[in-house]
Amino acid sequence: MRQLSAHDASFLYADTRHANANVTLIHIYDQRTAPGGVVRFKSILQHIESRIAQLPLFRQKLHRVPLDLDHPYWVDDEAFDLEYHVRHIALPKPGDWRQFCIQASRIHARPLDLSRPLWEIHVIEGLDGLLDLPEGTFALLTKTHHAAIDVESGSEITSLLHDLTATPPVPAPPPPWFPEAPPGLARVLARGVAHTVAAPVTAAGPVGRAWQAAAPAAVEFFGDLWKPRHALPVTRFNAIVSPHRVFETRRFMLDELKAIRALAPEATVNDAVLAVCGGALRRYLQGHGELPRESLSAMAPFYVRRPGVAGGPGKAGGAGTGGKIGMGGRSLQRTTAGSDEPPQQLSWTRVDLGTHLVDARQRLAHIQAQTSSSEVIHRAVGARELVEAGHHLPAATLALAGKWLGAWSGPGGLAGISGLGSLERRAPPAHCTITNVPGPQETLYLCGARMTYFSAIMPISDGNGLVFAVTSYDGRLIISPTSCRELMPDPAVFARCVRDSFQELLALAREPVAAAGPASRKPRRKPQPHPQPSSQPAAAPKEPAPRRRATPARRRASPAGRRSPTSPAG
Repeated sequence: MRQLSAHDASFLYADTRHANANVTLIHIYDQRTAPGGVVRFKSILQHIESRIAQLPLFRQKLHRVPLDLDHPYWVDDEAFDLEYHVRHIALPKPGDWRQFCIQASRIHARPLDLSRPLWEIHVIEGLDGLLDLPEGTFALLTKTHHAAIDVESGSEITSLLHDLTATPPVPAPPPPWFPEAPPGLARVLARGVAHTVAAPVTAAGPVGRAWQAAAPAAVEFFGDLWKPRHALPVTRFNAIVSPHRVFETRRFMLDELKAIRALAPEATVNDAVLAVCGGALRRYLQGHGELPRESLSAMAPFYVRRPGVAGGPGKAGGAGTGGKIGMGGRSLQRTTAGSDEPPQQLSWTRVDLGTHLVDARQRLAHIQAQTSSSEVIHRAVGARELVEAGHHLPAATLALAGKWLGAWSGPGGLAGISGLGSLERRAPPAHCTITNVPGPQETLYLCGARMTYFSAIMPISDGNGLVFAVTSYDGRLIISPTSCRELMPDPAVFARCVRDSFQELLALAREPVAAAGPASRKPRRKPQPHPQPSSQPAAAPKEPAPRRRATPARRRASPAGRRSPTSPAG
């Protein structure tokens, strides 16, 4: 019996009827490499059964404490049924990319049964209309609740199910499994009462230390939380979300992103990804006539080196002096003998995306200047300290806070009652989220079928209706936006904005460099009014002309608005 941490339990407490914390990993396969050229569902089922013992959580369910006096426990599911969790469906003809995105979004949006282990695997066949892939292509969707396995650990599932060779080993017979009986009611109640009573004492030290380290960040955090609406712009993605989801994706060569980062001195691939996402958000909102004059921002992961690790505090991933906004996956490395803690800690901070800048080169430089600044590092460390203090709060308080926020912001919630809508007028902490889902760096196989694509569909919530999942696999980097069907009725249009933003930066990166050496200091001649100056981004494509928005942000999607390409290629 293992208890959920406060951080993991918070995802359960914040679930609402229209927004849950599901994370869906998407894998697509070419089965021509499998023995006989065919992978059958029965073989996949046997393969999963032979390896599920390596991840005990897959056979455990939640055991909640009455009145939420304490965090839930993971207990063995005595009625575990593998075929309930592994499901088999097929797309109708023609089986193109648009159909697949719609089906994957529907699967992701459905809440998981909290009385069973919090995961599902969907095998989807009939992907016969994808470009560059043959008929018989199939996909594997692994849906897991964020409380069970977080995004960073998602790669553990991928590694567990896959092999490094197209010749799969013979599945070993599953070891015998004998579930343990769940704890009695009196036992969990006694533990809950004891933890609640002891919480103020155990929290005194950590909260005091956290407050000393994070007081400046706390003032800024709560200041941002209650800023009036006019202080930060609000977009269509900072509204209440519906239960429906949309998902799209675009793939890019990693070498081309490395070329893009050279547009700004000391910029990283992560900076280039942020610039692509910021340019896409600018193009999309401008195309709908909704682009604010002020710059929009994103919440992005920030890696801080642990104390005592070589490199000193504030350095992340060998980025040099100062931390960097990092979207690389967390890798478990032994920092000390017998320790499996990662050398870096993950925090989150807000990054200005420079959407007010027309020049994409300037936008990248604007982002790079932030991600290398000591001010960002200070805020990120303070925010992490605040989060760690939450581990010492009573479970009932966290549960009440999660339910209160859901009731406040949900449809028909307290925010809609006259006189209680002040929360509705505060500014959003950010306009979107850009997060990384670690992907494999080598070619993987499932029952002999070669994996050709890896991406993710992320959870969204009220006020945070747009999330970019950034994954990498086989020399490509994949950017996959997730949103709500009412907030983004045209996901294919948004995906084209991602592609066009990337192409604009790539065109600038491929421009010929002037041959003048650094010793030349002759004054430049003023450009004549007729020819266009060479310093202007002449190679950048024209942005879409703004058009008047005809309907409110929350609207239903038309069939034309949901058109998608026939493949996820960029």
